[in-house]
Amino acid sequence: MDFDLTIRHGRISNADATFHADIGIQGGRITAIAPALPAGREDVDASGRWVLPGGIDSHCHIEQLSGMGVMCADDFYSGTVSAAFGGTTTILSFAAQHRNDAIPEVLADYHRRAAEKAVIDYGFHLILTNPDETALREHLPQAVRDGISSLKVYMTYDKLKLDDYQLLDVMATAGELGALVMLHAENHDMIRWVAHRLLERGHTAPKFHAVAHDALAETEATHRAIALARLVDVPVLIVHVAGRETVEVIRAARQLGAPVLAESCPQYLFLEAGDSDLPGMEGAKFCCSPPPRDAASQQAVWDGLLDGTLGVFSSDHAPYRFDASGKLPKGDATTFKEMANGVPGIELRLPLLFSEGVMTGRMGIEQFVALTATNHARMYGLAPRKGSIAIGADADIALWDPTRVVDVTAGMLHDNVGYTPYEGRRITGWPTAVYSRGRAVVRDGVLLASRGSGSFVPRGRPEPLRTSAPSPQRGAFSALVGLKRAD
Repeated sequence: MDFDLTIRHGRISNADATFHADIGIQGGRITAIAPALPAGREDVDASGRWVLPGGIDSHCHIEQLSGMGVMCADDFYSGTVSAAFGGTTTILSFAAQHRNDAIPEVLADYHRRAAEKAVIDYGFHLILTNPDETALREHLPQAVRDGISSLKVYMTYDKLKLDDYQLLDVMATAGELGALVMLHAENHDMIRWVAHRLLERGHTAPKFHAVAHDALAETEATHRAIALARLVDVPVLIVHVAGRETVEVIRAARQLGAPVLAESCPQYLFLEAGDSDLPGMEGAKFCCSPPPRDAASQQAVWDGLLDGTLGVFSSDHAPYRFDASGKLPKGDATTFKEMANGVPGIELRLPLLFSEGVMTGRMGIEQFVALTATNHARMYGLAPRKGSIAIGADADIALWDPTRVVDVTAGMLHDNVGYTPYEGRRITGWPTAVYSRGRAVVRDGVLLASRGSGSFVPRGRPEPLRTSAPSPQRGAFSALVGLKRAD
């Protein structure tokens, strides 16, 4: 066969198997996998390297205006370049509707910006903050038809949050359309109540962000979100799970058959609340919502990833510079309630988990692939095109050198943030070549892809919504009236 590209002599790992074979690529797709293929027009010797599906990061904030009115530090160029250097070949970023925005205009704006700048493939989740009749009956169905089959809603933040009635409306509509609902689950009034009392007592430093966002706020909201999902019998995904009790709530609900999926992120494995207890404003670099907790919660997140309670590992890349444009709008006078929430992590997501999961023996390479690529593709409607090395799939492939040792510094990264909360951490294993649809994006530390060379990937129905079978924990109302489900 006449291949555009062959990758030979590598150790290939998918979510279900590891084997040695060559890969033949034509027209951006994998067309052959066999023990000994003839060399292609471009022939890559992957001896000594692990050949893995390109990562999928299904939770990142790129060129997005936050609810506080702060623009992310990364646009679709710097954000996707950084992702590619870390082994990621597809991102699902957010298109954020603010209260007065029309959804079609929001989506058109994000499409335009990403098409001009992205160097890898991309899709969008819609952030929905105004679920009025027009949004639910006209604009959301059109977005799903156009390949945006997931949306995110918030249970906190004044300018973003929905009440429980609105959440039920959104969940029921999503179930009808075959779209997956993602939830930021924190109890808004718990946080507001604690924060008010901290501020009136003069406790304004970054470390009090974690105090205000008490772990109980995450646990209560997660329990409530699951109950709402059970009432209308619609799968939901709880994003950025941080706390030990929240992991336990999700595990117990799943064991009972509740339709709940969940995600966690690097900050909940490698950071703790105490990291924000630093002199001056330095602690703001570690503040995100929910905040990192303690060693017990770190272990609970590890356990949740290993036993399947937490099915995907995303970055929640929320890049804000450590200056007045991001973390410190009022300089040293900024209170924990005024600083931008979020930490960068799109480039280090995969290397951190590879190093501390695979290279330490904590998890197998197949589970690493599942958590960083395959499960994302299935949960968000990208499979079988993305997420595995298989005939017919896009040739999204990363070659990893398991012997390469890297000491992390902000200066080595490719985002536009200027700092990393993982400064000084030693990582073993690193992607040395990254291919998106068969074209080299990164090789040996050099960017080879041009601005705007990435493509929008329309998505189908997420796997959790492909079945119409009722949940064993189906709510009485749903069972009684037989809420319509997408076929």
